[in-house]
Amino acid sequence: MGRGDRAQVAVPGEQFTRADLAIDPVDAARVLLGSFLVAGEVTVRIVEVEAYRGGDDPASHCYRGRTPRNDAMFGPAGHLYVYFVYGMHFCANVVSLTDGVPGAVLLRAGEVVSGVDQARLRRPAARSTADLARGPAKLCGVLGIDRTHNGIDLTDPASPVRLLRGDPVTGVSVGPRVGVAVAVDVPWRFWVTGSPSVSTYRRGGRVRPG
Repeated sequence: MGRGDRAQVAVPGEQFTRADLAIDPVDAARVLLGSFLVAGEVTVRIVEVEAYRGGDDPASHCYRGRTPRNDAMFGPAGHLYVYFVYGMHFCANVVSLTDGVPGAVLLRAGEVVSGVDQARLRRPAARSTADLARGPAKLCGVLGIDRTHNGIDLTDPASPVRLLRGDPVTGVSVGPRVGVAVAVDVPWRFWVTGSPSVSTYRRGGRVRPG
């Protein structure tokens, strides 16, 4: 997607259904690019995501089984899985696959398309509008997402956080996931080519999966 495409950001469309998201996380990741996450007056267009499976993905929180922490990731699809990382940040994931089978897509970065003033109040240190939601913790910060949102249903019209469709993204880049200590070369990170809000790639390090 080039500069001209970014200047014509789509208006959020219909809300996703559970069936839309009850698919393999790798497929769901591509579907979620260009979608919109709405929380109150702030709307973010998703421009970077990472896919995580369960028992066959050693970088996943669910690799060693179900726990109170990762319970939301076991479905049903369309729910939000929020976790706390490094003792200071929240990260948000959209649950995919079917009930009882873990899988999710980490929302890595977005472009704030409405509610910019509120987003800046929540992230006063942001150097630019493009930096407001550049990274999973920043994205949660501008939307006000925290532990209280873990497990909410993004497909429910009454949900405090809603997931809405956008126009299909034509320019998609693919690469390895960021900051994981295992399965570091798995190409399950997807981003909108050319978006200024895509986060910086860092290979290896502590495990920070969805």
